[in-house]
Amino acid sequence: MSEPRSLTLPLSRESLASLRIGDEVLLTGPLYTMRDAGSLRALEALTAEGALPFNLAGQTLFYVGPTPAAAGRALGAVGPTTASRMDFATPALMDAGIVATIGKGKRDLSVIEACKRNGGVYFACVGGIAALLATHVRGAETIAWDDLGTEALRRLDVVDLPAFVAIDSHGGDLYRTIEENAINAATTDAL
Repeated sequence: MSEPRSLTLPLSRESLASLRIGDEVLLTGPLYTMRDAGSLRALEALTAEGALPFNLAGQTLFYVGPTPAAAGRALGAVGPTTASRMDFATPALMDAGIVATIGKGKRDLSVIEACKRNGGVYFACVGGIAALLATHVRGAETIAWDDLGTEALRRLDVVDLPAFVAIDSHGGDLYRTIEENAINAATTDAL
């Protein structure tokens, strides 16, 4: 197994082009948090203004609802949210300039196409380790939509946040590849 690749945020499309599904990465720099309600607001702002709000173009969105500061950390817990809940907005946000998203779980085919079309990627984080992921956050600032509580748009400054490439910019999809391999193995075993 190879060592994780260190990447500095914001990410360039050139650096994303070299990533492949299954690659382990450590992300360092600023990223933005958003979930269902925040994704809806960003989509509404994009529709109304014709551009992403709050200088989000070129940035990475982390689907997470962080908890308040605790245990001497900037945030108490940072657990990735099931990303498919944001599939309604992701293609349009990527078309407008978001270069990467982070969450957990399988994504819709429209997100795979948006990654291919825009040279973007989807990173997955392991669920169930929210307190551990919070140790990688060095700072957190609310940018907008404070009325949304944990779903507000926040900027996190992270250091070596662990993730892996689940959808690459070439259309590779780790989840579907694993499913196909399992089906092929089961079929071969049955023969």
